[in-house]
Amino acid sequence: MCRQLRWNASMPTPSAAPKLLDVARDRIRTRHYSYRTETAYLLWIRQFVRFHRGRHPRELSGPDIEAFLSSLAVDRHVSASTQNQALAAILFLHREVLGIELDWLDRIVRAKRDVRLPTVLTKDEVTRVIGLMSGTASLVCSLLYGTGMRLCECLLLRVKDIDFDYRQIKVVYGKGGKERMVPFPSRLTEPLATQLERVRAMFDADRAAGLAGVQMPYAQEVKHPGAGATWGWQFVFPAKFLLRDRGSRRWLRSHVHPRGIQRAMAQAVRSSGIAKPASCHTLRHCFATHLLERGQDIRTIQALLGHSDLNTTMIYTHVLQRGGLGVVSPLDD
Repeated sequence: MCRQLRWNASMPTPSAAPKLLDVARDRIRTRHYSYRTETAYLLWIRQFVRFHRGRHPRELSGPDIEAFLSSLAVDRHVSASTQNQALAAILFLHREVLGIELDWLDRIVRAKRDVRLPTVLTKDEVTRVIGLMSGTASLVCSLLYGTGMRLCECLLLRVKDIDFDYRQIKVVYGKGGKERMVPFPSRLTEPLATQLERVRAMFDADRAAGLAGVQMPYAQEVKHPGAGATWGWQFVFPAKFLLRDRGSRRWLRSHVHPRGIQRAMAQAVRSSGIAKPASCHTLRHCFATHLLERGQDIRTIQALLGHSDLNTTMIYTHVLQRGGLGVVSPLDD
């Protein structure tokens, strides 16, 4: 998700004939897909049309889609998951935008995804990496490791989602629109309180300047006019600069851009000398694995991570096997 609103001066007026991408964008938003899904789908639809030299998708059939997917694998060497994402975008275009339901759509073969084990850092490695960061990046990455949240889930936190009394944090905009509760790390009580003091100072300055407030999700601004200018709806990690809303053209405050946190994490990993390819999402893997090592039951970890399928959570048990299926090497004998 992590949506960053920008005003697009080239957006069509209500009287203009809607273009294919504009209709696709409307269909995606009607179904409340995330902003990242919207961006990815529109990108693949644009590349699909460009690959076939501007021909309208109504004129294309199954072999044309297979030719595009084959080109992605053979010429561009994309992964199976990327190829499947492109296929999902094309199927959405035909079914939801063009209203085409043909037999060949169901016969399109999806690429088989590789099964890869997640990278996991030890507790000492996590401490080294986070210790090399400072400011907002340090606090965000500490929350990722301490709660198991995804990066965008953390950046989308509002003041009202953090409960200091009950020691819990509410993830409202999880993957798939699922809400869940995650633990409140006691060690972050003071840093979070200090962060909210900074947010409060920024909030008071925005109110004094007469700004509209922060970005609001979906139709919350319509249901609760002015809620974006209230304290509870402020982002825990607000951006320094304002963005212009595409619809209302008001200047609003968004959250910190994820790219800045990702760069800080990458720099910390390089500086630590750790050879593992760790990223912000690696801290989520560490959260689950270290809980398993401590004896936490797998069902609880599934709920904390927000997984619908237990098999998704079971992949973290590979670390507990201490090598290939827990087998002791004969060389050690």
